[in-house]
Amino acid sequence: MRKIVKIDYGKNGLEFSINPSLNVTVFHPDAQKVLENPVKDIRKAIKNPLEGKPLQKIIESKKKVEKVCVVVSDATRPVPTHIILDGLIGELNDYGIQDNQILILIATGLHRPSKTDEIERIIGKHLIRRLKVKNHVATDTNSLQYFGNTEDNIPIYINKHYCSSDVKITTGYVEPHFFFGFAGGRKSLVPGIAGKETIQGNHSAKNIVSAYSRFGIYKENVLHKNSIEICETVGIDFTINVCINENHEIVQVAAGDYKKVHETLVDYQHKYVFNEIQEPYDIVICGNGGYPLDLNLYQAVKSMAIGEIAVKKGGTIISVNECSDGIGAEKFKQLLFSGKSPEEIYSLILNGEISVPDQWEIQILSRILMKAEIFVVSSLNEQELGNIGLKYAKTVKEAIDISLDTHGLQAKILILPNGPQILPFLKYRKKEKILKNYEDSKVL
Repeated sequence: MRKIVKIDYGKNGLEFSINPSLNVTVFHPDAQKVLENPVKDIRKAIKNPLEGKPLQKIIESKKKVEKVCVVVSDATRPVPTHIILDGLIGELNDYGIQDNQILILIATGLHRPSKTDEIERIIGKHLIRRLKVKNHVATDTNSLQYFGNTEDNIPIYINKHYCSSDVKITTGYVEPHFFFGFAGGRKSLVPGIAGKETIQGNHSAKNIVSAYSRFGIYKENVLHKNSIEICETVGIDFTINVCINENHEIVQVAAGDYKKVHETLVDYQHKYVFNEIQEPYDIVICGNGGYPLDLNLYQAVKSMAIGEIAVKKGGTIISVNECSDGIGAEKFKQLLFSGKSPEEIYSLILNGEISVPDQWEIQILSRILMKAEIFVVSSLNEQELGNIGLKYAKTVKEAIDISLDTHGLQAKILILPNGPQILPFLKYRKKEKILKNYEDSKVL
């Protein structure tokens, strides 16, 4: 009897069958206790911050509070922002802050603006009628404030609505990120509400090529350090971050100082997310965690980076993502159809001959393609996968069958059904030094 495996895909998941005679390992996340009353827990966390003053004390310490800005994640993130806002807005109202004083600023970075239906999902049906909501636009210079340059000479541009607010609050979630180490915390500002030049400087080819710019690498991560510098310059009054499980339910919440909040939830992630493997696999089947994380091919590169961790040199990654919104960012699409080899694209980016928004996604994709072949199983047709090396498969079974023709029936197969909720690391390398996972695939 064939084994049925379900991988997170779109809103409903995707099932495929596996021959039980094959050498298959499936990693599932450990069970985490879901918060029974997350709104109550969020309000409790706001009143009892990990470090720094409670939010009420921060508001009382201000000479005058006319505007409060709350930064939230955009439509590509699965964080249940509406639950965070339920707790936060309730607290703000209790502190005398009226709804018309509150601006919800969607941290789009360089992503497209969130659509009307997406904004309703993010904010919640009852709050969207009460609160003013804006999409951040990184390319709109008139909406940005300049703060000088960082130590690395990166110009600091941040959304004016945030900068002019009397109380600045950020929200989000913490999970492993494929070049920032971990999402959450400082990412609300950079790239979340930063200007294009700031984002491009932070996401530069030099920073992305660093072996420290990988899943799970934190304090040594160069993008992380640059974002912290900018956050310290611009300021964050209060932060609320959560951790979620594979069903996007809240399992942890922390509030207070943005650095302490982030460090605490990163420590929690280290306990639950990383799973050791003995050696690299011939074939790795992985997704990005379903909707909205697999919204487009641009976002799907993150799942390919998950596969990169575990696949052997010359192995096969089978990337399973719905991509209901198509390919994604326009510059990413142009490079995807450039007709150049991964090696050529990678070299041109590192040499500065290609320097455009979203080059980092192609830079990482090219790096992975130089290590392993990649099959894409999605709602896209073959012609939409570009011409730099991505391979098309209609089904997971088809991709497995083709891969077995290459690697043989004894091939070792790893299935990671839940995106960054579970990540592999090699047994002989310390979890705290996940950097070592990338030595074999690092391209200099």
